[in-house]
Amino acid sequence: MIDTAFLSSCSKTYMEGLMNSIMPFWMQHGLDKINGGVYTCLDRDGSIMDTTKSVWFQGRFGYIAALAYNNIENNPEWLAASKSCVEFIEKYCFDTDGRMYFEVKADGTPLRKRRYVFSECFAAIAMAAYSTASNDPSYAQKALKLFKDIRTFINTPGFLEPKYLPTQPAIGHSITMILINTASIIRQVIKDPELDEQIEQSIQNLKLFMHPEFKALLEMVTPSGELIDTCCGRTINPGHCIETAWFLLEESKYRGWDAELTAMATTILDWSWEWGWDKEFGGIINFRDCRNFPPQDYSQDMKFWWPQTEAIIATLYAFLATKDEKYLEWHRMIHEWTYAHFPDWEYGEWFGYLHRDGTVAQPAKGNLFKGPFHIPRMMIKSCTLAEEIIT
Repeated sequence: MIDTAFLSSCSKTYMEGLMNSIMPFWMQHGLDKINGGVYTCLDRDGSIMDTTKSVWFQGRFGYIAALAYNNIENNPEWLAASKSCVEFIEKYCFDTDGRMYFEVKADGTPLRKRRYVFSECFAAIAMAAYSTASNDPSYAQKALKLFKDIRTFINTPGFLEPKYLPTQPAIGHSITMILINTASIIRQVIKDPELDEQIEQSIQNLKLFMHPEFKALLEMVTPSGELIDTCCGRTINPGHCIETAWFLLEESKYRGWDAELTAMATTILDWSWEWGWDKEFGGIINFRDCRNFPPQDYSQDMKFWWPQTEAIIATLYAFLATKDEKYLEWHRMIHEWTYAHFPDWEYGEWFGYLHRDGTVAQPAKGNLFKGPFHIPRMMIKSCTLAEEIIT
């Protein structure tokens, strides 16, 4: 029997957190009213620690502000924030080769590029969501063009620097999974066969990372899906895998709850929960080794903010898909642990970095990697999912 009272309470918690803590914190402290865009290197109380701007977050907050505008409330300040981020991206964040930077100065002066195309993915979803919020179809076209550029970048040999030399051919889970979400968001505002083609290609490629002998989805494998039996090759990132699971469940729902895709997604979720849930202290742990050797990453036993938010979404999606009550119990576990440890009830927003036992490792609210994305995305999606389950 569904505990509707608990789900209603969760939905209320997510909505109140979004409206009263997360969005106000970033709207007050993060927006750059001079140059445009958003700062994310903020101390616990919102003080700016560093004016370097993460290009990822120009896209991420551009997306979140528009997503909230489109789904929660037509708040003109949110629309203006999305516009500011999108326009900052267009003005400052592209290099002459069509690639995007990773870091820029406050005024948009470029500082660094990386070999990844995540800046491009986040910019594309921002443009797609802003297209709906602003009722400007030109941004849907821009999102689609950028998506096609991304595919060109990753499919053109030698255009992007490989992670390893040819002595160790490898493919990565990250780009495979993120293209599912990127394409699905753009597909909401414009149709193109390349979007569905990429989603299907990514789904098939994800199977290469699934290793039943370890009951694990690995972060890196050979191009044919074989285990790379090194510390890096044996890495499991449970939060990342759980995020992949809900991307797949979202696509399954789009397809009318495709049985095969649902089974693939819940298998990944089940495996990743077993690897990730800390049976001693609670919460989702950062890294595991599929052979149970000690993980080499120094943050391996910490609890970061984003794996918890992905688990909150994924467990709700899994119950919606399967009606298996174990997922509601998992949702209760991750919801209660997360809200007992991450929110900063004094200054607002959430802490991002906890020790394994749940104590705060450092109190800053943002940096180049943590900012207004995973938490508000979880709140928007989980509020909607909880209400959908109840009704």
